[in-house]
Amino acid sequence: MKLLIKWLVFSIAVYATAYLLSPGIQVADFTTALVTALILGLINAIIKPIIVILTLPINILTLGLLTFVINALLVLLAANIVPGFQVAGFWYALLFSLIVSVINAVLSTLLGAKD
Repeated sequence: MKLLIKWLVFSIAVYATAYLLSPGIQVADFTTALVTALILGLINAIIKPIIVILTLPINILTLGLLTFVINALLVLLAANIVPGFQVAGFWYALLFSLIVSVINAVLSTLLGAKD
């Protein structure tokens, strides 16, 4: 049940962020936001750890700033996978990843979905 609540909160964060960045980020409807949240969750669970480990030396040299670039690239990957989710470019993907993280953290805290 907790996983379902987290998925719903993340979907709301995706939908709200797309609304805030509306010229550069487009989500067709809430169903697309649900699918986008699912795909981003899977990408962050499977692909991101592998990329972070492979780029660890560069990430240490950049004091962790490479992680922001990795997040933006993974958002662009999700935009290529999910129909109805469009990202205008790298900078919008970077802003999207930052804002969705903040909104997700706030909503999770307010709704008690955090562990």
